[in-house]
Amino acid sequence: MQASSIPGFRRVPRTGVIYVMHRAGLEGYTPDHPAWANLGQGMPETGPLPGSPPRIDTLTIDPRHQEYGPITGQVALRQKVADLYNALYRQGKASQYTFENVSIAGGGRAALTRLAAALGNINMGHFLPDYTAYEELLAVFKAFIPIPILLDADEGYQAPLAHLKREIQGRGLQAILASNPCNPTGQVVENDRLRRWVQMARDHQCSLILDEFYSHYIYTGAPGGDPPKLVSAATYIEDVDTDPVILVDGLTKNWRYPGWRISWTLGPRAVINAIGSAGSFLDGGPNHPFQAQVLDLLELDAVLQETTAIQRSFRQKRDFTLARLRGMGILVDAEPQGTFYVWANLSALPAPLNDGLSFFQEGLQEKVITVPGVFFDVNPEQRRASARYGNYCRISFGPEMAVLERGLDALQRVIAKFA
Repeated sequence: MQASSIPGFRRVPRTGVIYVMHRAGLEGYTPDHPAWANLGQGMPETGPLPGSPPRIDTLTIDPRHQEYGPITGQVALRQKVADLYNALYRQGKASQYTFENVSIAGGGRAALTRLAAALGNINMGHFLPDYTAYEELLAVFKAFIPIPILLDADEGYQAPLAHLKREIQGRGLQAILASNPCNPTGQVVENDRLRRWVQMARDHQCSLILDEFYSHYIYTGAPGGDPPKLVSAATYIEDVDTDPVILVDGLTKNWRYPGWRISWTLGPRAVINAIGSAGSFLDGGPNHPFQAQVLDLLELDAVLQETTAIQRSFRQKRDFTLARLRGMGILVDAEPQGTFYVWANLSALPAPLNDGLSFFQEGLQEKVITVPGVFFDVNPEQRRASARYGNYCRISFGPEMAVLERGLDALQRVIAKFA
């Protein structure tokens, strides 16, 4: 029976990735099935990479950590996160992060949910296309009004600063939510452009909430650079307690431990206090036993070593994926500068493959999974009647190379059927 037919309950939609995984499961997909390839996955491969630090395969739990932990996380971990950001992005700056600028949560969605619950009655801007889970997040909290900001392929899915300022002033935005690097387009706001974003937030008193979960997957630096290139708005913040810039990251992508469900939020102390209060009734706090295990992962040398290995391996997979897709007649409006996704333009393929949903459905017959582009048209409560990105899909090069090759071979077979 549909949940919506039970008195008092509404129908809760699945996010794009959950939807496609559910459909694939009905067709026989399992994560360890040797014939399937999941090119829809939103996580990176979790095994060893050449040159990466040893992976954690054993956990030791302090018996004292069987109890409830602090809502905002253990102070030792909060300070470790602050120290890492100060070392990576704030050397020589007078204003430094402390544990009071950090809150730990049970994964990225939990962190973003806390932030959404702490927002007031405001207009909040968000970009199109962007992360599929933002849609329900922006719909379920009624205090703020989500305002879409369209990114154009002609501009490389980047938002010109003048356009953002007009949106802030004209629509009275008091906050903007964005993923940087962007899921699904892979575009990065960095260098002077990112500096000007932070300056804009400061000058116009518009809070900038940046999902930086892919900030170590950067391909705009020199291959094999030492140290590797990382991108964070933390570099351009003047005062960590007054600049209205909030950053969210965690172990899921940049450390390749998605199952641990450990994330952190950095921001002014007033924001950290507010989201701590929200966490007290939303989720009760992050996983307590695992937090002590995270400290070694946040050692600066280990972070740089892991990031170097990630960029070397995933740049290779990115270049391989782009070459294969273009050989199939799939267009790419803007090459991914970060993340592990290709925002694939299917419009040049023969019908019905030029539609992302049909492309996904045909792919299931060849045991390959993609994510239709319509899921990234973040449209809370379906306020807009017309959907965008029907001719797009997101293709992930997150899996290990053998799975990636198998999946691209399967897409080639799908296209060959309609040639």
